[in-house]
Amino acid sequence: MSTTAPRETTTLPNSGTGPDGSAVIRVLSYNVRSMRDDTAALARVIGACAPDLVLVQEAPRFFRWRKKLARLAAASGLVTLSGGATASGPALLCSLRATVERTEDVLLPLTPGLHRRGFATAVVRFGGARLGVLSCHLSLQKAERYEQGGMLLDRLAGMGVEHAIAGGDLNERPNGRTFRRLAAELQDCWATAPWGGEYTSTPTDPHQRIDAILATRAIEVLGCGVPVGHPGVTENDLRAATDHLPVLAALRVPGAS
Repeated sequence: MSTTAPRETTTLPNSGTGPDGSAVIRVLSYNVRSMRDDTAALARVIGACAPDLVLVQEAPRFFRWRKKLARLAAASGLVTLSGGATASGPALLCSLRATVERTEDVLLPLTPGLHRRGFATAVVRFGGARLGVLSCHLSLQKAERYEQGGMLLDRLAGMGVEHAIAGGDLNERPNGRTFRRLAAELQDCWATAPWGGEYTSTPTDPHQRIDAILATRAIEVLGCGVPVGHPGVTENDLRAATDHLPVLAALRVPGAS
């Protein structure tokens, strides 16, 4: 697998809570292509990253989709939080560290002839830290994608939380209009603290970064990137799991003020 050389060879910080109420969490964003590939490899990659939150795109949406998503969560040592068919693909998984305050699946306006899109959202707590979370898979069509970027920002602003993260398959590179719109309001975690590999598409020929994790300004980004060389994450599994590479971030979320 040809990819950019890892920016940092050390592993990311482990999850934990601080005496000030802050929490270090690991967040993974991953397009799983409806689990049509090697689901055992997919679960191994997710499990090896030890995430507290997984922002899934292209979760199963049809026959027995809830069972399929639950099986992936269980095989990865996680539980299903929200999303799937009810959000038209985006979903959220979480570890048992998370205390769930609320969830909401959001369907976005449908453009005739294009795929229906949505957001999987939740508000969760880790120790004394309260956090809004959103998983997205933006449109392939430029104008619709730009409008969805605005809806994403509006949704985060309306969640009633001081700190929030969003992530997913943006279907656009960092120099694109929608990506720039999001990065003007939120931290692009890779750009803030690059770690691991950069490019997320495709696993066999990584050449573009179209998947990202974004965070509000007060969240400290400790490292973010494709977990190339991360303990337990193998090149074979990354190739076999799906048609995107995952993005892993370690974030320090301030405690409630």
